[in-house]
Amino acid sequence: MAVCEENLSDYSAYSELCDDELLQIAIQRSLTDTNQSSSASSARPAGPNQTNTNSIQRCVDPPRHRPYSPPPQPPPAQPAGVPNSANPPTGLSWFLYKGFARVLSPLQSLIMNGDSEALMDLVGRGSSSLTDQNDEGWIALHEAAYYGQLQCVQILIRAHPDSVNVCSSWSQTALLLAAWGGNTSCVEFLLKHGADVNIANKERETPLFTACERQSESVVELLLKFGAQVNRCTLQGETPLHIASIQGHVQICRMLLAAGARLQTRNIYGIQPLFRASQSGQADVIKFLAKKGADVNGQAGDGASPLFEACKNGHVSAVEMLLSLKADANRPKRSGLLPLHVAVLNHHTQIVTMLIPVTSRASIRHSGISPLHIAAEKDRDNIVKLLIEAGFDVNAKLSDERSLMYEDRRSTPLYFSVYNRNLEATQMLLEAGADPNRDVFNPLLIAVRLGWMEMAALLLRHGANVNAQISIHPSSFPSAILINMESLSMLKLLLDHGCDARSCFVCPHGLKPHPAFSMARHPTEELQVSGDEPPQNPIQFCEAVSRPSLFCVSGPIISLLLDYVDHVRLCSQLLEVLQSRSDWTSIVLKAATTRPLMQLCRLKIRRLLGVQRLQLLHKLPLPVPLIRFLLYDIHCSSELT
Repeated sequence: MAVCEENLSDYSAYSELCDDELLQIAIQRSLTDTNQSSSASSARPAGPNQTNTNSIQRCVDPPRHRPYSPPPQPPPAQPAGVPNSANPPTGLSWFLYKGFARVLSPLQSLIMNGDSEALMDLVGRGSSSLTDQNDEGWIALHEAAYYGQLQCVQILIRAHPDSVNVCSSWSQTALLLAAWGGNTSCVEFLLKHGADVNIANKERETPLFTACERQSESVVELLLKFGAQVNRCTLQGETPLHIASIQGHVQICRMLLAAGARLQTRNIYGIQPLFRASQSGQADVIKFLAKKGADVNGQAGDGASPLFEACKNGHVSAVEMLLSLKADANRPKRSGLLPLHVAVLNHHTQIVTMLIPVTSRASIRHSGISPLHIAAEKDRDNIVKLLIEAGFDVNAKLSDERSLMYEDRRSTPLYFSVYNRNLEATQMLLEAGADPNRDVFNPLLIAVRLGWMEMAALLLRHGANVNAQISIHPSSFPSAILINMESLSMLKLLLDHGCDARSCFVCPHGLKPHPAFSMARHPTEELQVSGDEPPQNPIQFCEAVSRPSLFCVSGPIISLLLDYVDHVRLCSQLLEVLQSRSDWTSIVLKAATTRPLMQLCRLKIRRLLGVQRLQLLHKLPLPVPLIRFLLYDIHCSSELT
């Protein structure tokens, strides 16, 4: 039943008890879940959004300043093991429950459980605990509003009417807390008893803002009826319409607009309400706001458009709605990125499919980066395939500005896929016509440096320059040999595909003594471009092969190279290397001996054919042994005689 004024003086049942004893009784009631409190609770009229919390406990009483967001529903039902009428306390459960319940103050327990009778006795005693503020500045009225206990709110307001607008330390009023909980009956009572509808918390969030955030239609309607300022902004510049758009509540948006909400209001980031709806994928709100005149292309401070945000967050329905409303798919952010770029970046394949037909290739070129670059960098193989099939340029290069963001100055999608060891994407790009020789550092050098035989072979089959050089680490012989000559299998692969072995034996010092050189000189671990590095003299092969790290394989390296050259003369440094071990004497003899005629013929034929034609030998009507011989599958033998 409703609480009458006369009821406030009727507390004779507790007249002999002190305040502490009275509060202890309230706690005991909440623990034992007595029939008396249950029947009183069931007889109390509940507001449309109010829930009976009489038998509810909580583990920890949370902080209620703004950084903490109160739960959207009343506190969770008490956990198993908490003593009540269906679960009588045992020694163990009582011990566990003490740890569970001791965080509640007696007054909080009383109010949370809606014990209006005990509360009236406290009022009748003139207890100061009802108006004393806790550490967060809350008084009893705040607690009652927060838990939606209408009878407690009524008792406290009638006893202390001047407390209706008391603020907590975070400037929260009872009205704001009731609005947060969607407690319509409490909100209405507070408004009718002097609550200021526009008092905001320290974040400048008003009760109306809070009600919109909680999607409480009835509370919003009440607040607007009592004069809530519909365009009041928070510290972040957000209005109630912003937050209602995020939540996707069309009816609340309609109510706010009817009350004078402005569609074009921007928050501190330049974001309008329709932009907010796009961020959270609220297609219905987007449609509604656009119909009311909102700008579907209204950009934020960083240049992002509503479509860009919807694509970034993967909201398919919102993207469909924006495109149907003629949102511009070619409006870039200040960074130059388009909606298609960010859809690829975040792997939203369905949205990529929707954007491809409406995205201008000229806009992509102007951005300085192709979606293929992003797809290759992020290993989006399905999107790489999709973009290739849509006709995107597989040889598109990053703009100079974007290329400078990478230490290796990469520029093509192919480089990204090779760098990521993505064989499938690399093959798709190469088969679609990607040129493996367009980057500052040839992608082949990455595969060689890290010993990726399959990747290196794939690149070589598609025309990668096997004799490419690293300009910042010049050498007198191919850089591919320089960076991984210790791998004999990789070295042979390079030589089979036309790597210039003869340059390894060209030494300016010949048989003369070599000047001292730093044994620390070796190819860089990472391919990087640095303007701070001074020009270097080219590294000679004899210098590179003499490194201590190659001591065990220097002989076999030289021996393998000799198979791919005609008559050469070893320099004094190479002779010194080979003479350091007795088992390498045969390699010295191999270099000094006249080369076999068949070897010279093979070299001549290979030189005349060139690297690309050598790969087509198997298509010619030639004897298989001859093809194998020319491709170094077999050495000189009687099989060809």
